[in-house]
Amino acid sequence: MSHPQPPALAKLVTGMFMRRRELFGQAAVELVASFGDVDIVSSWMPFDYTRYYRKEMGEPLYRRMIVFSRLIGQDELSAVKLETNALEDRFRRQNNRQINIDPGYLLRERFVLASGKNFSHRIYIGHGIYADLTLIYRHGKFETLPWTYPDYADTPMTSFLSHVRAKYALDLNQQN
Repeated sequence: MSHPQPPALAKLVTGMFMRRRELFGQAAVELVASFGDVDIVSSWMPFDYTRYYRKEMGEPLYRRMIVFSRLIGQDELSAVKLETNALEDRFRRQNNRQINIDPGYLLRERFVLASGKNFSHRIYIGHGIYADLTLIYRHGKFETLPWTYPDYADTPMTSFLSHVRAKYALDLNQQN
């Protein structure tokens, strides 16, 4: 028989992409106000998967990742997604998003994104939000799954997330 155990705290990671890079700083300030200090910020990454977003946001699109210092409970992900959705709405112009914010969390064994869209591999976590198991960590590296978004499967992203995973391990050691 298994015995319930409290889940591990997770590293909050948000991906943002936009056409106008100058929006990054404004959005980052608001994210810090909501989620606290920042641990790591990625460099700019090209975002070439624009077909879905092209009409609404234009192109080219650029991505940057922000990782926060404070560890979160895994059950906080739906509230985080609702907060980032509200921030996206504050940046809307003529009913079009100017910025897309994808929150998720990282654990030693997996990377999970939040989504408002249901699909076969997504698990409902409350408040209209689903958890998308995006990557798993096995054999010393992140591995993709059949549904992993192409931009999260790219080497620059998995390398960045490996760096975040190392920082997360340090954070956990400091808590113990």
